[in-house]
Amino acid sequence: MTNTISDLLEAASERAVPVVRGITDDQLADPTPCADYDVRALIDHLLQVVINFQALAAKEHPDFAVDPHFVQDGGDWRARFAEETSALVTAWAAPGAEEGSPGQMGLQARTVGTMILGDLTVHAWDLARATGQEFTPDPVVVAEIAPTLAELAPKAREGGVFDEPVPLPEDEETSAFDRVLALTGRDPHWQTP
Repeated sequence: MTNTISDLLEAASERAVPVVRGITDDQLADPTPCADYDVRALIDHLLQVVINFQALAAKEHPDFAVDPHFVQDGGDWRARFAEETSALVTAWAAPGAEEGSPGQMGLQARTVGTMILGDLTVHAWDLARATGQEFTPDPVVVAEIAPTLAELAPKAREGGVFDEPVPLPEDEETSAFDRVLALTGRDPHWQTP
């Protein structure tokens, strides 16, 4: 039986929300494995993605043009992240969410849903690694995102979404998630400088 995107997002959210809740204000300027983002900017980016992919689930047009400032704008961004990931799960559980081709990407809805699943999982790892927290992704989620991200990787690199893949030693036993991280241009052994 194929897991629904909603079920997979719920599993990913259960792992991501505690990471965001565990981030302290004095860690917001710290670097992350995403060279373009510090912790604050990565939280802002991830919240923007979570909100916009709710719109995609409803076959509405997202707005990625706005520069997000959820953390800087005050309010409880940790609670907001939990609320928005819950809304994301609900949006992808709606009838028809996994059907058709949402947005202007020309991709099937299931592929689009897997993209946000990948973002939620990989960026939760980024934030955990940057802030000294433990993070173990759901293995069913990893099995779902790995082939889709591999398929999308060439275009993602062309668009600057993924960096070049990080080579992993051939003799090293690597986990499926380490291979996903390397595929997206992350060093699975990255440590805070």
